[in-house]
Amino acid sequence: MPSRTARPVLAAVTAGAAVALGLTGCAAAPDPDTVTVLNSATDTAEHTKNQKFFDRCARPLGLRVEQLSVPADQVSSKALRMASSHSLPDILELDGSELPQFALTGGLRPLDDLGVDTSGFSRSAVSLGSYQGTRYGVARSANSLALYYNPDLLAKAGVEPPRTWAELRTAAHELTGDGTYGLAFSASPDADGVYQFLPFFWSSGGDEARLGDGGGAKALGLWKQLVADRSVSKAVVNWNQQDVNDQFVAGRAAMMINGPWQVPVLDAQKKTRWAVATIPVPEAGGTAVAPIGGTVMTVPKSDTPERERNAAKILDCLNTPRNQLAWGKATNNVPTRTTAARSYAEQSPKLAPFTELVATARSRTARVGTRWPAVGDALAGAFQSVLTGRSSPEAALRRAEQQASTGK
Repeated sequence: MPSRTARPVLAAVTAGAAVALGLTGCAAAPDPDTVTVLNSATDTAEHTKNQKFFDRCARPLGLRVEQLSVPADQVSSKALRMASSHSLPDILELDGSELPQFALTGGLRPLDDLGVDTSGFSRSAVSLGSYQGTRYGVARSANSLALYYNPDLLAKAGVEPPRTWAELRTAAHELTGDGTYGLAFSASPDADGVYQFLPFFWSSGGDEARLGDGGGAKALGLWKQLVADRSVSKAVVNWNQQDVNDQFVAGRAAMMINGPWQVPVLDAQKKTRWAVATIPVPEAGGTAVAPIGGTVMTVPKSDTPERERNAAKILDCLNTPRNQLAWGKATNNVPTRTTAARSYAEQSPKLAPFTELVATARSRTARVGTRWPAVGDALAGAFQSVLTGRSSPEAALRRAEQQASTGK
């Protein structure tokens, strides 16, 4: 999934790969005036947008930028292969959830060592690009999840956008009928489902470092109730986030949990009206805690300090408030500098709820670091077992704790 959402992460970095990442170099890019970037911008439109911003920053410096774009789920393996052949790029753009795996190898240069300006970023953005307190990556924009709804369907049913879990259950029930479910979300047993479960899990006090303490049982109970109410289709256990959007566009869901990466598709639908609200919370007055998603740009260690300095200059330019705002508006993502985020909310009011959510969002790896892949798999097993009637919420989380700890 492009820099819009959670991506599959590395299950582990083998010892051999860890050593390989430390053996850096840029033998494949000998031109000292060319900055190479490895990213996942395989979509032609995204690749072109990226190049426009890279060129804007590189030309005044007498530099040029070349992108090597591969599918998102291949970035990590591609980077490790390049490391083993001493041909790492000057800038490596990773999903935020993958950064700890690479920082652990010692092959990334701390941004402070390069003099990259890391001031004025939101706390969530700092967390996304950090590992064990050291800033290795910078995100020029970020995303999260929100509640999309069809205002026509809500108006017809006399329903307001729900703000609490109780209101969500009531609204979803009232909106269900005539071939339309009240709500759709992804509960697939992978990164998509886990990403969508986290706002409910965290907002109810769930702790990914202590799955067995029962803090997230209420979130599992809510999902179970929504399916039992028949306000949510049983098929959510198989739906990824694109499937959820397809249901909404087709009019088979009045509300959905999804991210800003769906905006281009939604805007292209002439018959589908949509609006965005923050994700409902357990009780009135609570704060929604959603996952922060997106990519971070890192600088692999190089045998040529000049290459690292050039990469740092590009990162500084890309992350000025002006460029972040322009990039955020081009991609429907929220700038990570707080001043740019405020401007974004003012200039893109339809997506303003995402700005609020990103401000309080959390990194998936902030508490568990390189253990996140195991934790994510365990959470997926928990909500799958609950939604398919194989386990109670409490038992599912106890089982998840064991799975995350032992891998069994």
